[in-house]
Amino acid sequence: MPRAAIASDHQYAQSAGRIDEPEALTAELAGETRLIQRVLAGDSAAGRMLYDAHAPRIHRLLFRLTGDLDLAKELTQDTFIRAFGKLDGFRGEAAFSTWIHRIAVTVTMNGMRKVKRFRAREADLEEAAGISIAEPSAEPDLRDRLAGAIDALPEVLRVTLVMHDVEGFTHGEISEILGVPDGTCKSRLATARARLRTALADFATDCK
Repeated sequence: MPRAAIASDHQYAQSAGRIDEPEALTAELAGETRLIQRVLAGDSAAGRMLYDAHAPRIHRLLFRLTGDLDLAKELTQDTFIRAFGKLDGFRGEAAFSTWIHRIAVTVTMNGMRKVKRFRAREADLEEAAGISIAEPSAEPDLRDRLAGAIDALPEVLRVTLVMHDVEGFTHGEISEILGVPDGTCKSRLATARARLRTALADFATDCK
């Protein structure tokens, strides 16, 4: 399974470029609405502008979720292909960024399930052929242990943890993207953090 990418300082990342002023937000949304209308009218330049506005953050999130730059790039492309194919169904009930992140998370969850099934079949074939890979004797460092512990989390916990603690999404944003109540997001985050503490407890003891 790909290792989830973790910030090198293990501190919670803050999302960049978020607009807090109501007037600025209103202007941004109005401009985005015009862009969407232009895309629907066949304006390829507007499509590129919409892509450039959202692709970097989506790609970063998908890399955090997959730990694989190439896979994240492929899933980002798949996200926009699907989003532009469904753009005429976008009604603006949620912000466009929320709508497209919802698509991105769904695409990634489905994509990762396929990757896991494929790699499980590869492992079965290697085992059947008598191929074994020696385990490293040295204890992995905290970064590797943390990445492995995050990978081992159930999907909904892992997605919530990465979105909140690594990428800096708020509970409100996560609840909109995943379609669950705020309380569910907070509960999932608390559970994910507790499982990480348990998974890393022996490492912390060894380091004392």
